[in-house]
Amino acid sequence: MRSWRTPTIVLFCGTMILLLTFGVRQTYGLLLAPISEVNGWPLGVFSLSMALQVLIWGFSTPILGGIADRYGAGRVASMGLLLYAGGLWMMAEATTVAEIHFSTGFLTGIGMSACGFPIILAVVGRSVGAERRSLFLGIASAGGSSGQVIVVPIAQYFITGGSYAAALIAMAIALALVVPLVAAVSGKPQRPDGAGIDQSVFEAVGEALRHRGFVLLVAGFFVCGYQTMFIGAHLPNFLKEADIGPGVAATCVALIGFFNIVGCWIWGALGGRYSKKLLLAILYLARSAGIALFITLPITDVSAILFASYTGLLWLGTIPLTSGLVAQIFGVQYMAMLYGFAFLSHQVGSFLGIWMGGAVRDFSGSYDAVWWCAVGLGFVAAAIHWPIDERPVARMTAQTSTG
Repeated sequence: MRSWRTPTIVLFCGTMILLLTFGVRQTYGLLLAPISEVNGWPLGVFSLSMALQVLIWGFSTPILGGIADRYGAGRVASMGLLLYAGGLWMMAEATTVAEIHFSTGFLTGIGMSACGFPIILAVVGRSVGAERRSLFLGIASAGGSSGQVIVVPIAQYFITGGSYAAALIAMAIALALVVPLVAAVSGKPQRPDGAGIDQSVFEAVGEALRHRGFVLLVAGFFVCGYQTMFIGAHLPNFLKEADIGPGVAATCVALIGFFNIVGCWIWGALGGRYSKKLLLAILYLARSAGIALFITLPITDVSAILFASYTGLLWLGTIPLTSGLVAQIFGVQYMAMLYGFAFLSHQVGSFLGIWMGGAVRDFSGSYDAVWWCAVGLGFVAAAIHWPIDERPVARMTAQTSTG
């Protein structure tokens, strides 16, 4: 009997889960100022909470990804959504530094790792053949990114018309309500044709760590985390200090999300036709050029909107390309875990981007040093992607030739 979990249903439900989980995360930049002001904290306090979150999110992803690869993503994702919702509710009630660090850093960090891109994209990637995989990953990434367009304006409405606590509670309820969609990504993973010779978890990790291209890919993803999470967390406050109104700042966050939808689809489609490593190099170069131009010119409503739109086209195009490259080289059996290691590097970069943004701003009164660091790192990332060997490992080709 044919399973009801067709590739289209898996893609749709996985995308809806990503839409909400990612959309909620993108509201944190809007929460930075009100949470800090209401509780009388410097910006560095909540910046550290966000930084701890992405670090815990990153370190737990390979572990939870390995569990999902071996036993199925259903229970892992359900646990993640509930922890994420509980963490948001506790954030709304937090009045001490310890409470905000625990709720934002630990609870939502673990929750997001269990229902985020690496685990959901692995299920989507396994549901289709190699010829459509990059496109499906691009669609899921784009659809998930649309949450930024939908959730951010709603959160801004709650923050402006009520309080940040009301926004957090509303988002917590929404996360709990999407738990039934996890049924589409449940069940023990089946190894598709052409998946390569069966491996243990330790064999898969060892093979990846010995592959020079994987190490370079992981290192490059660090830069993606630094750039995107710094911008996502601190752009609203940067614009506020440049006398740009909160409505424009919220619009910029939403525009990043809107153009990211288009960008993820485009980069995912291109990844199915052209070299993924070269596309990644081009993307990082384009990011650095855009950031450099933005901070060199006067900051106005128009320049902020143009920067947000341009940045959105490049925002998470790295996700379908990076995850697709992992699947292309190593197969999909342990895709969630191996992409999880790359995502860990991404989150270490995110930690530094978020934390440095708050710390440097509090110390120097300016974000300039962090912006220019983002520019330089983008050029480094572009350079290290060029020598990556994109060919499938010998294990994959051996299985193909004997199968």
